[in-house]
Amino acid sequence: MSDFSKALLLAALAELERVQLQILRRISKLELSHLPQNAEPIPSSSPLTNSDASSDVEACLSNILRSNGVNDFIFKRVASDYYDWPLESRRDVLGAASVHHLCKSIVLVNTQAPSNVIDCSDRNNSKYYVVVVQYTARFNAETVKNFLYTLNNGKISKKKFNLRLAPEETSIKLTGYEHNAVTCIGMQTDIPVILDEAIVKLVPDFFWLGGGEVDLKLGIRTSEFINFVKPFIVSCSGT
Repeated sequence: MSDFSKALLLAALAELERVQLQILRRISKLELSHLPQNAEPIPSSSPLTNSDASSDVEACLSNILRSNGVNDFIFKRVASDYYDWPLESRRDVLGAASVHHLCKSIVLVNTQAPSNVIDCSDRNNSKYYVVVVQYTARFNAETVKNFLYTLNNGKISKKKFNLRLAPEETSIKLTGYEHNAVTCIGMQTDIPVILDEAIVKLVPDFFWLGGGEVDLKLGIRTSEFINFVKPFIVSCSGT
């Protein structure tokens, strides 16, 4: 098989995975809409485990990861009030190595992009980016601005880079995931990803981020994440 044929095949598989994930999301929504109105919620004090409930989203994302050579990962269910907990409690329930291993994915929009830059077709000069940073770090948009300016060999004015947090509705539309559920895996749009260099330096090299649902978290080996997602690695945070 030629390289071109392989590329076409990989593109077709990626599109199939994206469509599959969309279908699974719709099925899940339909199932939820048919639940009895008086159905009792799961107590927040008893978080689900992988053996208790395995979601369609989890199954689909697991398939995407394995089919792209990622094997060292795990999904974990958390309580509905997880985001009300201190980082130390989140660390403990996930079994993370430290609070610094807890990360989040945020969608950024370049509000000053030229009028012809409207999507993510050019990863070097995209309208949107997903940045993965630690909860314990403070994101520095200026460093990303400088990185993109250099990445484009200074051919685009620095004034044309102004990265800001994208509106929630835009984030949902681009990724397919709601707030606190965003992950870089299986997004509806192929948004270029920026991984904070501080995460790459973590020991052990296994970090946690959103898993596609608010109460689902994904732990993944950093090296395998990088090999699959192929993010830009940028020092873009401070303490």
